[in-house]
Amino acid sequence: MNFLIVTHVVHAQSNNKYYGYAPYINEMNIWIKNVDKLTIIAPLKDYQTTAIHQCYQHDNIEFISVPEFSFISPKKSIQALFCIPVILFKLVIQFSKANHIHLRCPGNMGLLGSFVQVFFPFKKKSAKYAGNWDEKSKQPLSYKMQRSILSSTFLTKNIQVLVYGNWKNLSKNGKPFFTATYKKSEIESFKPKDLTGTIHFVFVGTLSRGKQPQYAIEIVQNLMQKGVNCQLELYGNGAEKNSLEQYIKTNNLQNSIFLKGVSNREEMKSIYQKSHFLLLPSKSEGWPKVVAEAMFWGCLPAVTAVSCIPDMLANGSRGIILSNNLTADAQALVDLMKKPDVYIAKLQEAYNWSIQFTIDKFEDEIKKIVNT
Repeated sequence: MNFLIVTHVVHAQSNNKYYGYAPYINEMNIWIKNVDKLTIIAPLKDYQTTAIHQCYQHDNIEFISVPEFSFISPKKSIQALFCIPVILFKLVIQFSKANHIHLRCPGNMGLLGSFVQVFFPFKKKSAKYAGNWDEKSKQPLSYKMQRSILSSTFLTKNIQVLVYGNWKNLSKNGKPFFTATYKKSEIESFKPKDLTGTIHFVFVGTLSRGKQPQYAIEIVQNLMQKGVNCQLELYGNGAEKNSLEQYIKTNNLQNSIFLKGVSNREEMKSIYQKSHFLLLPSKSEGWPKVVAEAMFWGCLPAVTAVSCIPDMLANGSRGIILSNNLTADAQALVDLMKKPDVYIAKLQEAYNWSIQFTIDKFEDEIKKIVNT
């Protein structure tokens, strides 16, 4: 089988291996386990690989390099107009050779792939839509176009489109899906947490405006003003780091709010295990792995109602749905902390739900998609 991947992820080549962002590559290594040939159409650049990069685990790879393009400025848009015909030509050639076409969406390459696949109705196809499938959410036009094309059973044939969450009016092309971090063998027995002493909060994600790490800080600051003994650790890096450091300093929060940078998988396990709550007031998500990871290790998520999060949290029975109203969100946490039995019940439900979604199950489901 010639398995073709179309993706916007920027790759690098080193020692005859192709590298990309580790979480993406790690997932793709599951997809390509049993294929004879792997063809990749993606941007390729000369950059230094680091710990956040991983390589494809396959012995027969053909890499078709295409230019990276965008429409974020007039200049970039003009450049894209010259790039797109070349990319479309390469897509048509490789689509004709492939046995299975796999599109990574949403993204600019996913958009072009969505258009081209219409002309290959008899080819076996799959698409991973790793963004928010909610048609009511505010999204770029290109995202909406990809969702519409992939959903259409008239335009798009012989495809399984993997989407995060269970959505009303999902077309026959759509398949509710998930992602996973831990193996079944890593499951440990449920350990309820005591709400006495210091309450530990954790934020995990990019320090960006979209993830709203400052709002997480403001929630904990508000709780401290209410007399709650608590602290917050933030794990991640990003453009907002300097402004967050300044906010912490200006408000004298150095003894309670800590920017911890990036931690590895094993370190995050112990961090979740000691934390009572995950705070993730994000404006946009697909399937937030950190929410499922926190649940897996007995850390209750408090998250905004974006994408499939209400589904993940069973509308609040497996966590707290944040409203982006500081007073209300802080009070919801205070109210729950006053009811330790309710907190433990939510934690138990969250744990029971999360341990269903293991890498073992993920591999089994991927194998069915690739081989059937």
